[in-house]
Amino acid sequence: MTDESTTGRLPSPQKPRSGRPADDRNRAARTAPSTRAGWRAAAGLIALSAVPMIAGAVRLTELAGGAAITPENARFFAAPLPVVLHIVGVSLYSVLGAFQFAAGFRRRRPGWHRAAGRVLVPAGLVAALSGLWMTLFYPLPAGDGDLLSAIRLVFGSAMALAIVLGLAAIRRRDVARHRAWMIRGYAIGLGAGTQVLTHVPWFLVLGTPGEFPRAMLMAAGWVINLAVAEWVIRRRPVIRSVSPAGPAGASAGGLAGR
Repeated sequence: MTDESTTGRLPSPQKPRSGRPADDRNRAARTAPSTRAGWRAAAGLIALSAVPMIAGAVRLTELAGGAAITPENARFFAAPLPVVLHIVGVSLYSVLGAFQFAAGFRRRRPGWHRAAGRVLVPAGLVAALSGLWMTLFYPLPAGDGDLLSAIRLVFGSAMALAIVLGLAAIRRRDVARHRAWMIRGYAIGLGAGTQVLTHVPWFLVLGTPGEFPRAMLMAAGWVINLAVAEWVIRRRPVIRSVSPAGPAGASAGGLAGR
């Protein structure tokens, strides 16, 4: 029986173990918090859009069920197509757009971003353009005025422009600009949810707002969303372009970055 003490040979060095399992564990530990944060962001955005979507569903039910015509809804019965397009477009845009902020979901389903984008772009444009049509051609409801109409025209046009610029940017494979413009467009599209929040304190303290306060409260919802959007855009910069080899690389930029 021999050993190192009798043979004089040193034990053979062991081969270093691959660091891959540890690397995988470390990577999983790093990505888990961002994945959870992405899901929380998506859930929060859907929750923010819940009240406007419920109100839209009620409006569609009224139109489909032949509800009694009142001064508040007469304009919708007179021309139902624009409001139907607006409600459907905004609802699709709000829900599908929220999932673009779930980075972990997008990583597991790399084709999701592009497939959803083919729905999001037309849905967003339908929402914006139908909103502009209603502002221009529907009679003003009680409590609205020319100032609020002008504000709606500004933000509705900005939403449509942001979506078009985002689409043009990704066709040039400019991921950073695509991401920035799509986030801005989504922020404007989600304005109705934030406007619920800007109105609630006023209602609780002062009651129904007058024409000017209502215009300011509506504008505040869009401004708040755009301020948050700019913070998100600048928080995590992404590469400015992708290689010609892959539109799939463009999908990694997304609405929420990588």
